[in-house]
Parts: sequence; structure tokens; C-alpha cells
Amino acid sequence: MNKDNDSAELVKVIGDFLEMGHVENIMAMFKQDTSHYGLTGDLLRDERFMVRMGVALLFEELKAIRPAEVGLAIPALLPLLHEETPWIRGEAVNVLGLIGSPEALAHVRTMADDPDPQIREIVADILKEI
Repeated sequence: MNKDNDSAELVKVIGDFLEMGHVENIMAMFKQDTSHYGLTGDLLRDERFMVRMGVALLFEELKAIRPAEVGLAIPALLPLLHEETPWIRGEAVNVLGLIGSPEALAHVRTMADDPDPQIREIVADILKEI
């Protein structure tokens, strides 16, 4: 198996665990190996709502206990801001808002004029909170 296949399989396993509600297990994986933050973009492309909700819960928890690490996901999120599918852009904006660092919020601000009204609302909500 090559690295891309290994990565795709890991994304599937993490997604399945998140869908089942096992956020704690995935949090332990991210705490043990920070390279998993690089999978965040692929996880947010998952069509299963519970997976994407699990990612949000994961980042809420990790932000509370490992605030210096959550920014490692930013490079994986940036390509999603240019996706054609609005819900993918919205998920990326939401996680960037959860990360909440100055760098993450700068990327959130770039989405304030997104053509999708729901994304503009997410951006406004995030920026109102800071």
C-alpha cells in the first residue's frame, strides 16, 4: 500500500469512528500524532453529516486542551474555501472559526462576501463572537 492509500484508509476509519460518536478515540489519535490535523480537509469533504459534526466537536475539545496545536489544520482547510460546493466551504469556515487564531480568523474574513448567504451568515456569527 502506498502513502495515499494509507491516508485514504485512515480518513475512512476516522470518519467511521466520528459517525459512531467516538470523538474521544479520535481526539486521542490527534493528541498522539499531530500529523492527523492534515486530514481535516478530507474529513470535512465527507458527505455524512455526523462525520462533519464530529470534526466540529473534535476541534471544540482540542481547542480547549491543546490550543497551540489546532492551527496545524489550517493548511488542510484552505483549499476547501475554494470548493464549488457551498457546504464544504461552510464547514471549513466553521472549523477555522473554532480554531480562532488570528491566522484562522483572517481566512474567515476572506469569506465575508461569499456568494452563499449561509456562509456569509456563518462568517458574521464568527466575527461577532470575537
